[in-house]
Amino acid sequence: MSHSAEPAQKAFQLATSLDEFPDTLKGGVVGIGNFDGVHRGHQAVLERVMEEAASLGVPGYLMTFEPHPRAFFTPQKPFFRLTPPHAKAEIVQAFGLDGMLILPFDAAFAAREASEFVEDILARRLGIVHAVTGYDFHFGRKRAGSPDYLRSSGEALGFGVSIVERVHDEGGQTISSSRIRDAIAKGETVEANALLGYRWFVEGTVQDGDKRGRELGYPTANIALDPDCEIAHGIYAVRVVIDGVLHDGVANYGRRPTFDNGAVVLEVHVFDFKGDLYGKTLEVSLVSYLRGEEKFDSIEALIAQMDIDSAQARAAIASLRPLSPLDRALYDIPHAQDAPTRNAADGEGNA
Repeated sequence: MSHSAEPAQKAFQLATSLDEFPDTLKGGVVGIGNFDGVHRGHQAVLERVMEEAASLGVPGYLMTFEPHPRAFFTPQKPFFRLTPPHAKAEIVQAFGLDGMLILPFDAAFAAREASEFVEDILARRLGIVHAVTGYDFHFGRKRAGSPDYLRSSGEALGFGVSIVERVHDEGGQTISSSRIRDAIAKGETVEANALLGYRWFVEGTVQDGDKRGRELGYPTANIALDPDCEIAHGIYAVRVVIDGVLHDGVANYGRRPTFDNGAVVLEVHVFDFKGDLYGKTLEVSLVSYLRGEEKFDSIEALIAQMDIDSAQARAAIASLRPLSPLDRALYDIPHAQDAPTRNAADGEGNA
């Protein structure tokens, strides 16, 4: 995806360690947390960062950690990540922040005392003037650092602290990453997207397939996702970013029970599209869940259902409107219907 940006806006800066942290972000306002999903609750933190940064006339950026602490402490448990680092950076940039700092979360970092994190990293290394965190953010060895501890430390060290309270949805429930993971796993894509404030997307490289989709009249671009991904198996209306251009399509996530019931793969059929996609990286956003995956008695029955799926996907996509300014910024790129014909994708695959 590409992002809207004013001509005078400074380039987004991404650092993956303290040693890489640019001088241009020092003395700024930092939002701190894991931010998996960068959902509407997280966006309240980002908004506060931007407000404080604008008020103080300094840069505003995000600090996060990699791998996610949950994956570090319990590596034996599968963990469905909503936003890997590259996706998180993309969303943060689209939101309007000046940069993002990813701190490596390893045994040495986990053993740091809360006081060391505040005094050495925040105050000395980054020279922050203000920090913003969520109500449930804890840090330091044994999670000893709390929002109140951060606030009192800031008072002693000379930087301000804002704590953002929980954000609720229209039904009064707290918006959380776990709710969104659960919704995606159940095929409740519209609900997940509403909680996120943008349409959730995955990214992957198109791999070789058995070209069965092309034989069915529905060539697909095949993408293997993270094994811990818990997307509900089934058929989705999707939008796909290919070489900076937005396309509409329909996708199957699952094992192809009509054929081989094989390895789980995301098969994307891009509407009105020709070319070669092998080896390309695609971003696929899930618009809506159409139906579950099922086994058909004949190829003819499968093709007839694929025709119905495609028509339903086109209808769902035709009615789309941006969910928020962030959603609009993420997709502020040419649409294939309005763009010149490009060498895009025949993406031959399984279907």
